[in-house]
Amino acid sequence: MSVLPLVFTSGWASGINAYAVVLLLGLFGATGVSDEVPEALQRPEALCAAAVLFLCEAVADKIPYVDSVWDVAHTVIRPVSGAVVGALLAGQSGSLPDLAAGALGGSTALVSHLVKAGTRMAVNTSPEPASNIVLSLLEDLGVAGLLAFALFHPELAAALAALLLLTGIGLVFLLFSRIRRFWRRRAERRAARAAGVGRPAPW
Repeated sequence: MSVLPLVFTSGWASGINAYAVVLLLGLFGATGVSDEVPEALQRPEALCAAAVLFLCEAVADKIPYVDSVWDVAHTVIRPVSGAVVGALLAGQSGSLPDLAAGALGGSTALVSHLVKAGTRMAVNTSPEPASNIVLSLLEDLGVAGLLAFALFHPELAAALAALLLLTGIGLVFLLFSRIRRFWRRRAERRAARAAGVGRPAPW
């Protein structure tokens, strides 16, 4: 069976939370839940590193504005992780060239990451922090649920991931005005800080 649907789903999930993907796939493989997981993801050091980084992301992802800074820092990490996981999955199954799988996983992760980052910028225009926490929890549950589903029903999971990706792209376009407001507020804060630093002392 082609590993293409699993690569696509793991790429979508990597764009949202790359560390959760590595951790979950590694655990699924190490516990014998799936034979599709390559040995490299099951190694104890890989699981420990992914677990620590996942906990860091779980905290940063729920704090307004910190989540957007975290997203910017992961603009390269998430697509690269999606590409590496895709290539490893393809190498494990042998049904798809590693390079093609890496390109698919990386590009899907990049689009998914941009959708997540854009949505978070729009949410950060809201003054209350609850929306960040709820959205982060939904993302984590969605990644875990869809990734587990993909191991047993890869085609259906890939279809759901594609639907979520297209819905997210449409949502970002609808929230474009809020995203612009986020960048405007950020520029105003920087300008205010710069003015405060350059202001002479009152005495």
